[in-house]
Amino acid sequence: MSNRNFEEVFYIDSKKEDAVSELSTHLLDMMAEFYEMKPVFVCIGSDRVTGDSLGPMIGTWLQAQFKKDISVYGTLEMPIHALNLSDTLAAIKSQHPKEILIAIDASLGTRNHQGYITIGWGSLLPGAGVNKQLDAVGDIFITGIVGVSGRFSHLTLQTTRLSNVISLGERIAQGILQACSSYGLALSDEKTPLFACSALRTADGSSLEASRYIAR
Repeated sequence: MSNRNFEEVFYIDSKKEDAVSELSTHLLDMMAEFYEMKPVFVCIGSDRVTGDSLGPMIGTWLQAQFKKDISVYGTLEMPIHALNLSDTLAAIKSQHPKEILIAIDASLGTRNHQGYITIGWGSLLPGAGVNKQLDAVGDIFITGIVGVSGRFSHLTLQTTRLSNVISLGERIAQGILQACSSYGLALSDEKTPLFACSALRTADGSSLEASRYIAR
């Protein structure tokens, strides 16, 4: 019997000591509903703005930790954003028609939930926080709430502190890796630091802190 509840969203305070294990437990329970199907991670966001870089940052770190049989799309080098989302998603669905799509993105929320992780069943809507209408993505979604939603959402994403994005991304990446290990997926034997400075570069080679925002 399926335990999928598309109305329920779990909120996890990333600053809590057990945040990683809580995220891992929820994700593992959800993946188990797919009866050993492999996950495909779709990490969405632009590398040209700190607040929106959470997805591709996580994608870069996951790709370094996973072996080649686990697919990760959306990295700092090859981000998935508004301009290429539709075509990229069509290609992913064509290549992985029977696998679990797990969508990861930054989001905006209430002040009380800033710094929280959300996870739930169903698709996420990239760009919704800045009033963009883009394709829905995922069978399972994970978001990190990087700022407060409001009239100046674009500015919020532009001015989000990189250290906050890294801290939130680290917890999400660790939770995903822990869940995948428990799910029986092989991880890389090389223990690459999740947040090596060399990874924090945009596609054009510039520093992420100095990168320019392009609206999604």
